[in-house]
Amino acid sequence: MHIEHFLAKEHGRNCRRISMPMLATDHFDRLPDSLLLVIFNKVADIKVLGRCCAVSKRFHSLAPLVDNVVVKVDCVISGEENGLNARGRGIISHFVRFVVGTLVKPLQALTHLLGPKKTILAEVSHHSPSEVLKNFKEIQNLRIELPGGELGIEDGVLLKWRAEFGSTLESCVILGAASLVKVEKEKKTVKLEGVRPWFLNGRDDGASQVAAEDNSETPSNLVDESGTIPESFYTDGGLKVRVVWTISSLIAASARHYLLQQIISDHPTLESLVLTDADGQGMLCMNKEQLREFRDKPLAASASSNRTQVPALNMKLWYAPYLELPEGTGLKGATLVAIRPSEQSARKEAENFVSGAFEEPFKTATNLLVKRRTYLLEMNSF
Repeated sequence: MHIEHFLAKEHGRNCRRISMPMLATDHFDRLPDSLLLVIFNKVADIKVLGRCCAVSKRFHSLAPLVDNVVVKVDCVISGEENGLNARGRGIISHFVRFVVGTLVKPLQALTHLLGPKKTILAEVSHHSPSEVLKNFKEIQNLRIELPGGELGIEDGVLLKWRAEFGSTLESCVILGAASLVKVEKEKKTVKLEGVRPWFLNGRDDGASQVAAEDNSETPSNLVDESGTIPESFYTDGGLKVRVVWTISSLIAASARHYLLQQIISDHPTLESLVLTDADGQGMLCMNKEQLREFRDKPLAASASSNRTQVPALNMKLWYAPYLELPEGTGLKGATLVAIRPSEQSARKEAENFVSGAFEEPFKTATNLLVKRRTYLLEMNSF
């Protein structure tokens, strides 16, 4: 009886031992810091990294050591008071009207960039990107995405730009079109032998115009392959509109550049910086050498507004009445402008910045346009 009683007691103890809860194992504790940093660098998003910092003391100490960071801004704020917004809008709007007159919707003049103070991040209220990033001391690659482009353009109009800066503008590529259209797979057009392009109709030779079934000049066979700009381009406001696009894009790029001063100063480890927008309208890029130049050479600010001064420029312009692109799209009134400072010496490899400025299908558009006739223009510093 004593043995049975003893076995029963031992059995009860064993049951109690088995039923005791096991301590949870944190498998992240088994990962080395170097591997966690690889994971955090893949995450990159500043909001997610901020949440990671709240998980544990270890995460809090490791997350700020990442070298890749992406900041998606919900609402851009100004470092100045609201009065700056009105002043900046007035200066830029007046400048554009003075140069080319009222031709398109009034330039919104960086309303997003120079707007009233609002929330920047859902979790962090009333903090600028420079404040959000101040605890991240090892950033090498930084990408900031604004909620939208600064330029107000007519519905259906295409306008994209890409600019590179050091202490001042080094290059800018602008692609614009009067409209971006969808191309039908089967276009039924009436082809007439020896017909000249639509913009040459009405000349002395009496050539008649091609008649498309939908009464629009979208067929690619209507394009003048020589790249000659039609006379109507100068008389119907086409050139003036493109001057607006060019000046507006340069002002937007120089304003973005000006606002990066504090971020670049606070992060000496930066090797790549991209400032873009969710609309894909504009992109400002700076590489390691350009960032070093920005720190070493004083920035020349415009006397009239909060932006970097744009130097005197040499520009190349290409134009096509119509371009058919991959993925079933077409551009009417396609225009490409390549811009470099006048004092910058011409280099053969410099032309690569044009072909690599945009992704498809707009990369195809640039490659087609640069094969056409080139027009040279100049612009004074402003």
